[in-house]
Amino acid sequence: MDAAVEARGLVKRFGDRPVVDGVDLTVPKGAIFGFLGQNGAGKTTTLRMLLGILEPDGGERTLLGEDRPLRSAHRVGYLPEERGLYPAMSAREAIAYMGALRGLPWAEGRRRADELLTANGLGAHTKSKIRTLSKGMAQKVQLLATIVHQPDLVVLDEPFSGLDPVNQEALEQLIRAERARGATILFSTHVMAHAERLCDELVIIAHGRTRFTGSVDVARRTLPTRVSLAVERPLADAAVLLPPGFGDDGAGSYRFDLPKAGLEPVLRGVLDAGAGVRDLHVERPRLHDAFMAIVADEDAK
Repeated sequence: MDAAVEARGLVKRFGDRPVVDGVDLTVPKGAIFGFLGQNGAGKTTTLRMLLGILEPDGGERTLLGEDRPLRSAHRVGYLPEERGLYPAMSAREAIAYMGALRGLPWAEGRRRADELLTANGLGAHTKSKIRTLSKGMAQKVQLLATIVHQPDLVVLDEPFSGLDPVNQEALEQLIRAERARGATILFSTHVMAHAERLCDELVIIAHGRTRFTGSVDVARRTLPTRVSLAVERPLADAAVLLPPGFGDDGAGSYRFDLPKAGLEPVLRGVLDAGAGVRDLHVERPRLHDAFMAIVADEDAK
């Protein structure tokens, strides 16, 4: 089995309203896989169907080889969008308790909890009650509770929400460490920067439907690379020298899509015309740009 998670044509309705309307995805084993979409796109509902928390109204899914996902629950670590720990528990006990729910002995759970808390900057808070911790600390404890049993699959629903930049960076490092351990990571987000840095593969959904599947680089290539060119003297023959559809600020600065033949013919023509190159930038599309274009295309339908 090469896929940790697969879904084909997943559908979920709440009353007459289709929330998920045909989602397809394949999460390769050992990958960091991003599940991207706007708020309300159906990400959480899809994750819950994949995990067996909700039953789909249509379509099929397998989780770690099981078509009944709950059979694989002990091999999964799940961080839901709605955070929640027992406030009277200590950090150590909260982590050990979540491990026990997945079959980890209490003594081993406590030992691992101490190791995880220390390794993630919370060693001084092993006995602190959850209610005494800051929001960021409590969220980190819940994340550690998600992985204490060393799951084969880690599913994180909007894991970066509410974290400050320092803790966001720490979470990215933890995700990479879990992948290095051998786990598969599936996380949902609407913040493209995290997906751009972390993901091997990703899927983009809009209005409950799959709109794109592939790598970050493939997503970027759905948009053209843009070129910004500034010359010493405005081009008299810009329409001849530059690619069709170029933009012109009237003062010698131009923007256009990178031609298939590359920049060399354009630059040669500009230099031969005696314009002189003052500045040149080649700008690859960001994942954010590709995401916005893909979602906008779906909104226009």
